[in-house]
Amino acid sequence: MEEKMKDIAKISEARKMKYCRILLCMTALAACLMISIAWGEDYLEGGYVRSYDRSMTMDPGIAGMVQWLDAPVPSFPWYSSDLAFYRQAVSSSTFTPYREYYTTKGTPVVSGIVSNPVKFDITQDTPYGIYYGNGQGLPYSQYASTVPSKTNDLWISGATNWTQYAVSPVGASLQLVANVPTGGMGGFYEVVQTDTASTRYKTYQFNPGYNTMNYKADQMGRHMLYIVVNNQPSNVVIVDVFSQALR
Repeated sequence: MEEKMKDIAKISEARKMKYCRILLCMTALAACLMISIAWGEDYLEGGYVRSYDRSMTMDPGIAGMVQWLDAPVPSFPWYSSDLAFYRQAVSSSTFTPYREYYTTKGTPVVSGIVSNPVKFDITQDTPYGIYYGNGQGLPYSQYASTVPSKTNDLWISGATNWTQYAVSPVGASLQLVANVPTGGMGGFYEVVQTDTASTRYKTYQFNPGYNTMNYKADQMGRHMLYIVVNNQPSNVVIVDVFSQALR
């Protein structure tokens, strides 16, 4: 009986030591957290637990694209009361992320808002990724498999990707791609916002499937573009157009 009591006492002492160690660890962790807060450091993002960067697991050839895909688009003060903003020039770095989506040597639009739609063979020039207006996107193959077959879509075509938002210097040309599954006569709408707003509209004949058109960003402002074919409106494409500051 005496031996049994001694064994029980040993177990109890061991448990006390274990609990003390746990308590010490919890106290130390709490102290670290308090120090981090006192130093203004985010406990989850300050080096303890970082957010997951999915580009780290990808091939270097597409990692840069994925990082840009996950980045938010610029936030310009289009809707502020500072009207001088509409006339201010911006640095060349503003256009850098969107360089693949415009050219300064494009074919001019003779009349209308865009050039006449020309049939586009998607199998010969398939984009790698597509980007929505909020800067998020996905591979084209995933987009093509999930988008409703009767949806009218409008995109800005780049060297390897498509986007619904871009920043362009004034006077540049952009290549648009419209997916009109059934084809037909439709309207192309352009709204340009500066310190005022102007609207243009013109009808075009769209081929069934994908169509390509040239668009000229001929004035500073926020250009909002969309099509309506067979009473089905597309998404809105936005091009923020600025004058480039001299070096």
